[in-house]
Amino acid sequence: MIQQNVTQQGGKGAVLAGNGEANSTMAAEPRLAASVILVRDAAIPDGLEGAYALEVFVQHRVSTMDFAAGMVVFPGGRVDQVDSSGWDFADDVAERHAAAWHRTSIAVEPSSAVLNAGRVLAAAQREVFEEAGLKLDAATLRPWANWVTPPDQPKRFDTYFYLACPVSGAEPRHQTTEASSSLWMPVRGILDAEAAGTLKLMPPTLALLDELLALGTVDAILAQDRDVVPVRPEPGALEEFFRLRRQARSLAPELP
Repeated sequence: MIQQNVTQQGGKGAVLAGNGEANSTMAAEPRLAASVILVRDAAIPDGLEGAYALEVFVQHRVSTMDFAAGMVVFPGGRVDQVDSSGWDFADDVAERHAAAWHRTSIAVEPSSAVLNAGRVLAAAQREVFEEAGLKLDAATLRPWANWVTPPDQPKRFDTYFYLACPVSGAEPRHQTTEASSSLWMPVRGILDAEAAGTLKLMPPTLALLDELLALGTVDAILAQDRDVVPVRPEPGALEEFFRLRRQARSLAPELP
């Protein structure tokens, strides 16, 4: 297997559509991170046979965290040194992932692309196991999106989002102190709660949930021929995003 030490080297509306990071000598270097979107179809109650709602497994982060405090997020975390070795997947899996991430930073140097892809994949497996007690087969994790924190933020991540559908009988659970709860929630319910201001989402989470809602079912999601184009918002994008979300909520009509 290809395993050795290496040096570490993403929208919703126009405000998040930047394709290149602005030059800044003060910008913090983004840390590699992995996040996993666990998704399933769930039957809608009230006797609507054949009708399904898409659900995702999310965590409600505690308010004391130094990053994404109080946000609803997918399981995940940063890539650590431990992810450089001990992989339980074959080289061809890492090679397929390197090809899928060919537009991203981990593939800038072709000689290290497979190794980098393997490290991020191993981190995705590890984080889901640590945070949700779920052991995922690396071959079932699908590269889905890549978002990079804007260069004006003090803590930056180059985050690789995977999508996975747990097999029957494999149930994720809440087992992380970084979150107050972890549970399956309907995609539409999360987005409605965010629009009402009762849940908080980071821009990548909001954009990805919007995309899943439009696809509608697990079958439609798995039928996607994914071309991952990194999203690299410009400086000021996060502040503008949250300003516009607050403005949208303040202008929303009151429910009867």
